[in-house]
Amino acid sequence: MARDTRSIAPGVRSEVDPQIAFDRRRFLALAGVMAAGAGVPGAAARARQPDTLQEAIEDVLDEAIEGESDIPQGVDLRTIAEAEKLARLQYTNEQREQVLRTIDRQLGLIDFQRTIELRNEDGPAEVFDPRLPGMEFETRRRRAVWRNADPGPLPQNEEDIAFAPAWALSHWVRTRRLSSEDLTKLYIGRLKRLDPKLECVVTLMEDQALAQARRADEEIRAGRWRGPLHGLPWGAKDLFDTSGVRTTWGAAPYKDRVPDRDARVVQMLDEAGAVLVAKLTLGALAYGDLWFGGRTNNPWNLEQGSSGSSAGSAAAVAAGLCAFTLGTETYGSIGSPSARCGATGFRPTFGRVSRHGAMALCWSLDKVGPICRCAEDCAMVLDAIDGPDAHDRSTRDIPLNIDMTRSIEGMRIGYSKAEYKGRTATDADRETLKALEKLGAKLTPIDMPQGPFGGAIFFLIGIEAAAAFDELTRSGQDEQMRWQDDAAWPNTFRMARLAPAVEYVQAQRIRGRLMRQTAALYENIDAVIAPTRHGAMHAITNMTGHPAITLRQGFREDGTPFAVTLWGRLYEDAALLRLGHALEMELDLWRRRPSL
Repeated sequence: MARDTRSIAPGVRSEVDPQIAFDRRRFLALAGVMAAGAGVPGAAARARQPDTLQEAIEDVLDEAIEGESDIPQGVDLRTIAEAEKLARLQYTNEQREQVLRTIDRQLGLIDFQRTIELRNEDGPAEVFDPRLPGMEFETRRRRAVWRNADPGPLPQNEEDIAFAPAWALSHWVRTRRLSSEDLTKLYIGRLKRLDPKLECVVTLMEDQALAQARRADEEIRAGRWRGPLHGLPWGAKDLFDTSGVRTTWGAAPYKDRVPDRDARVVQMLDEAGAVLVAKLTLGALAYGDLWFGGRTNNPWNLEQGSSGSSAGSAAAVAAGLCAFTLGTETYGSIGSPSARCGATGFRPTFGRVSRHGAMALCWSLDKVGPICRCAEDCAMVLDAIDGPDAHDRSTRDIPLNIDMTRSIEGMRIGYSKAEYKGRTATDADRETLKALEKLGAKLTPIDMPQGPFGGAIFFLIGIEAAAAFDELTRSGQDEQMRWQDDAAWPNTFRMARLAPAVEYVQAQRIRGRLMRQTAALYENIDAVIAPTRHGAMHAITNMTGHPAITLRQGFREDGTPFAVTLWGRLYEDAALLRLGHALEMELDLWRRRPSL
């Protein structure tokens, strides 16, 4: 399709279709009409003052569509009738004729909007807030309290060091038994050696990482210890912007994209003294494990994909290629690859961690969280990236207040008796319930949310993601995407363009009902547990914003791990992390390594 570049404002260029070329003078005239209709002082001198609201509306519409009122060529009553089928409606002939007489105005408004260049970071005016009226949360911020366990002497075997949890590495680096530079070199060597098998690295940041590690060692020698992550090498899902280093979003159309800023979480981890060693793979545009360079593989079974979309983050940490990683989740992109790769993934409450500088997929659903080797590592990382950010209006100033020394005795864990007695639950699921009882938790029978409400998440994801990548679809660059199956983004985005806007609002209304139902569910419990990979709870809690932790629950006969997920109360992430840590220690499965 032919393209045309017109100037929107000084220094700003925008590509638009020549058929909907932007007329700056008409835009200013339209602004004048709108200002006049709103009663802005002086507006009448710049535009005709309409006598009635109806006249004002007519003026705005006429200006927006450049005064044209002809029915677009090729659009007739049959077009309207066919469109009804996609909207699951049926109009009368009289109603179709009325729509046809005025449809040019709606099309004109669509064309008008497309003249305005929107970036991926330009989110909607509406901001999702998981809090309901009457909810109250902790406001006093307290310093994190750690167990300060002694991991013992530094192992002599490099592989033992590579697979050590971040809390142990932190102890050895802080006490100078292990230098950050040596640890970084160890991980760089493993990344180079094992990435051909795993395909989990987009960009290895060797020179920058070694410079950061040497700075960390100098600061620690001088007594300037920044905290538990100081000197620890980490990997970032390649949708977090890194200044001067390409951030590809895993997709061919963006493989040469180089941002000029760091994402907020990258800045915060740099301030914590962590060493960014690699940008890790994600399924293209945060879906699955296929990216423009290949497929990221499961360290436990190289014939199997790692799942996604935080594919490289889960694979790398599970394979001992870095101390910890960051991922993101919209529906299951932290939990799913963590389950597949045997990592521990933590999805925080919506709004706890800033998404500024991260690729937007769904503004009302995206969440940033750690993927690590154990729950205590997740707590350390979350503590470093927690907090409000003026650049992300979804963030809330609700303190994390981690205390990993507290017992979980007395915590109320909700579960469905019917599900655990049914065929969906495994022996391992039931053993996990026994482990929680042994730890002093109180198992509380609950009725899980019923109804097909969870399906609303797929409608929300499809619409918001299609909007986030509108230009990709309209430009035809979606054809460069590696994955082109029916379930892949290109087809999903195209279908979403045909969905009625009214249905998107209806999905948000369903979401509101789910929020109220879920709030009632949590009135008498602290967390929910369900049999392995409970799809409904993943869908519901992603829409309501509740936190979740996914950790190893066992191993299959072929040696691959499987997981359990627990879901906590809104903004009580610290309690869920303590629960996950206690369960992880009781099950004692987290230390087992893949044999690469």
